[in-house]
Formats: sequence, structure tokens, C-alpha cells
Amino acid sequence: MNVTDYLQTWAASYKEDFVNNIMPFWMRYGLDHKNGGVYTCLDRDGRLMDTTKSVWFQGRFGFIAAYAYNQIEQNPDWLAASRSCIDFMEKHCFDKDGRMFFEVTEEGLPLRKRRYVFSECFAAIAMSEYALASGDRTYAEKALDLFKRILRNLATPGLLEPKYLPTLQARGHSITMILINTASRIRAAISDPILDTQINESIAAIRRYFMHPEFKALLEMVGLDGELIDTCNGRVINPGHCIETAWFILEEAKHRHWDKDLVQMGIRILEWSWEWGWDKEYGGIINFRDCRNFPVQDYSQDMKFWWPQTEAIIATLYAYQATCDEKYLDMHRQISDWTYAHFPDKEYGEWYGYLHRDGTVAQPAKGNIFKGPFHIPRMMIRSYTLCKEILLSLIHISEPTRH
Repeated sequence: MNVTDYLQTWAASYKEDFVNNIMPFWMRYGLDHKNGGVYTCLDRDGRLMDTTKSVWFQGRFGFIAAYAYNQIEQNPDWLAASRSCIDFMEKHCFDKDGRMFFEVTEEGLPLRKRRYVFSECFAAIAMSEYALASGDRTYAEKALDLFKRILRNLATPGLLEPKYLPTLQARGHSITMILINTASRIRAAISDPILDTQINESIAAIRRYFMHPEFKALLEMVGLDGELIDTCNGRVINPGHCIETAWFILEEAKHRHWDKDLVQMGIRILEWSWEWGWDKEYGGIINFRDCRNFPVQDYSQDMKFWWPQTEAIIATLYAYQATCDEKYLDMHRQISDWTYAHFPDKEYGEWYGYLHRDGTVAQPAKGNIFKGPFHIPRMMIRSYTLCKEILLSLIHISEPTRH
């Protein structure tokens, strides 16, 4: 493989696709110019199907628009879109107890609140990224305050409704892994020891509780001491989440000047999860597996969703950057070729979100409460910057030593 040509081609592709396809779709059809914020329940051609607003996506698109401003180009419309989402959240999406809603009406009236703190995590990264884009440090301070509130909520017994009754005591992987990324994004805008502390605690918990070498798997739910819960839910492997965790850890390794222990941990999780997730018959990353190879009870278990593919694209680039081992570029090509052959909608733009196992489209809508402008544009922005970083390092390596 000609690594330079390969990375140059993909870097150009990511930027072009983001600037001329993904971002215009959501800026044109998603932005609510009357009430502020963003709609995500869009049909294949961008028509609005439901005015219900996902609070997750007010934060997620608030982050993406500012992230694009910081990494792709300083487009004032993107910065304004980020601010619109943040303003909408601050005005409408916080309950009186300081926690956030999950769904609101287009005007911002509350519809639903859940036991999770993911809305808060996405709001925090939007605020921190906007602080970097706008130069307004008050938003970094807001992000840090919100992060500290998230941790207090998680640590206060009885405040958040548990997933199970006391009969089952368990730990969840999702919140453990998302706190790594949330803290690292906030850390880019403002310093505080609590951010590094949480990253360290999350990584230690993943290593101690969720990584199970006997299955070569990272599990989604375990007992309080990391023990296997030998039920259908307890045996679940979510390859997409695991691969996302892998690149969060590799990103932290990079922040620590390629800490060897973290590189090894991230690579191990990636390789384990790829082995469980890659569909050897049809291609693509499958939704769920059972660590004992029993049938998975989730009805979407063998489908191909958009977001695990995007996480694998990022993770394989990080793995190559960390190791310079071309086998990870081969994996990147494998997942990229399959993804780009099946998900992009060549007629109306953007990507389908839900495919059957064989890669045929299950339903054509471009968004809903859970799919919107986050995983796909994040992949394009992050992968573009990774390709450029790797290319720059290759130039430095090839340059003769000057005295």
C-alpha cells in the first residue's frame, strides 16, 4: 500500500463529503430558525417527519458545528448553529433540579426525562467546543460546572433511578466510557484536576471490570466486582461501543505522548471487538454478540447501524497512528470500503442509518431521536485531522537530518 496516496485520498474525501454533503443537509433541513436548535426527525429527502427535538442532539450538533469551525474552516454559519443549539438547551432543556430532559417540543416544552446523564455530557462538550471556537471562556466554565454536576448526580445515592431493582447490582460500560470523552473534550478548553481524575478512574474501571480476557471481550454490563452476569443481558457485547472505547483510550494515550500501556490497552480492545463485530459473511460491524455465542435477544442484533462503522473508521486510523502497523490501514480500508458502498444516499445526500445484515436498507429516514448530525460528521472531521497528522509525520520521517 502507498500509505501517502491512501491517506491523501481519504483526507480529501472526508473534507469534501463533510463540507458539500453532510453539513449542508443538516444546515438546510435541520436548523430551526424560529425556535432555535436543531430538528433530527428527517425523512430521506430532508422533509420534517416529527418536530419533537432530541436534547441529545442539541448538544451533539452544538458540538459538531463548533468542532467543524475549529478543525475544518471558520464558517460563521457553523458557529451560529452551535450557539443556537446551546442557547436552546440553556433556555429550555434543563429541569428545575438541574438535570436535563431527553425530549422536548419544538418550542422547548418538556416531553420526557430519563435516568441517564448523557444529555448533560453532550451539552458539556458543546459548550467547551464553542468556547474554543468563539474565544468566550464563560462557556468552558459552564461546561466544567456541568461536568461536576454530572459527577455529583452519579455519586448521589438514589438521585438517578437505577436500571434494575436492588436484586441485581451491576456496572454499566456506557457511562464509564462516555466520561472519558466528555472530560477530554472539556480539558481542551479549560484545565481542572477533576477531568484527569475522571479519565483515570474510567480507564481503570474499564480495565478492572469490563475487560474479560477469558472471552476476549469488553462487556456492556458486569457485576459490581466485574464478574460475569450469566444472563442474556449480562453476556452482551456491543462491538460499536467497544471500538469507540478503543479510540477514546488511544486518543488519551496520544495526549500522554503515546503512553505504551494505554496504547496496548486500546489496541487489545479494538482487536477483540473487531473479531466479535466484523461480519465475515456480509461485511460491516454487527450490532450485538453474546460472549458465550448464545443467540442475542435484541431484535436488531444482526443489523448494521451507521454509528459502529464510523467508530471503526476512526479507531483503525488511531491504531495506525499509534503503531505504524499497516494491518490497521488494511482494517481501515476494509471497513471504509464496506461502509461507503452501503450507507451513503447517492440521490438525496447524507447516509442511511439502518441496514439489514446483508447491507440492504431497512428504512430510509436520515434522522430520528437517536440518529442525527453527530457520529458521521464526527468521523469525517476526526478522520480528516488524523490523516493530515499522519501525513505530516510521514513527511518529517522522510526528511533528511540537517545539522
